[in-house]
Amino acid sequence: MLELEKRFADEQSCKEYLYQIKWRDGFICPHCHHRDYWIMKRGQSQQYRCKNCRVWIPVTAGTIFHDTRIPLSVWFRAIWQVISQKNGISALGMQRILGLKRYETTWNMLHRLRRAMVRPGRDRLVGPVQVDETYIGGPRHGKRGRGAAGKTLVFVAVEVRDNHAGRIRLLKVKDASGISLIPAIKESIEPESEVRTDGWEGYNGLTSAGYSRTIIRETAEVGKNLLPLANRVVSLLKRWLVGTHQGKPLPSHLDYYLDEFVFRFNRRTSRSRGLLFYRLLEQAVNIDPIKDLDIRGGRSD
Repeated sequence: MLELEKRFADEQSCKEYLYQIKWRDGFICPHCHHRDYWIMKRGQSQQYRCKNCRVWIPVTAGTIFHDTRIPLSVWFRAIWQVISQKNGISALGMQRILGLKRYETTWNMLHRLRRAMVRPGRDRLVGPVQVDETYIGGPRHGKRGRGAAGKTLVFVAVEVRDNHAGRIRLLKVKDASGISLIPAIKESIEPESEVRTDGWEGYNGLTSAGYSRTIIRETAEVGKNLLPLANRVVSLLKRWLVGTHQGKPLPSHLDYYLDEFVFRFNRRTSRSRGLLFYRLLEQAVNIDPIKDLDIRGGRSD
């Protein structure tokens, strides 16, 4: 934290760092792709102006920081808190650390950062991969397992690496039918990979979809250690939701929490917090701007 405070002591140092990430090969106008520019003062901030089309371009344009009223120095400290805490941080905890007045402001910041945790065009998992589903939601009476009412179904995919978990993917799905599960597998797993499942009929279309299916256990009923790596990931996910976020994310916002858990799990062996800080900031620069309305409504299916 002391090194962060020294490196990014003011807004200008933060903007220069963003410039290096956004235009590492030199300035390129997003409108006309011209490379020549002026550095000019506009209001209280320094901006770039294309010499060809004369458009003003702040370094935050086209990033999750677009049109933000929060200083970049605060954003950088928020990113550091997100990646430096082993189990993440709640919006209330972040609000206290950053000294922000409104809880809603901190909540929006965290959800924007969670959106940035998904790298556009990220690689799919490579087999063998264990897949399963789990329900997320508070305790309710009634049927357990597939078909449980009042909860949100999450698709789980885990790479098998010498009987240990490799990378994972978590996706919210509408139901446990093949119409929902097969597209989730196509989005998460490379074609021709071995996919290990239970005997649930929702996976019957895997072979025709170009995958090699291995049924670990014929029964699809709730049981112990059907798919141990997938079950372990589910257990860690639910424990994390309860411990850090009180276990009750709204269904419309669940995607963002899943993105954060995947980001953390897939980088759990990283020893460099500085590199994680850079990676998250890099992804924050390379995704499209996010509106508050998009966050409140959840990700479109």
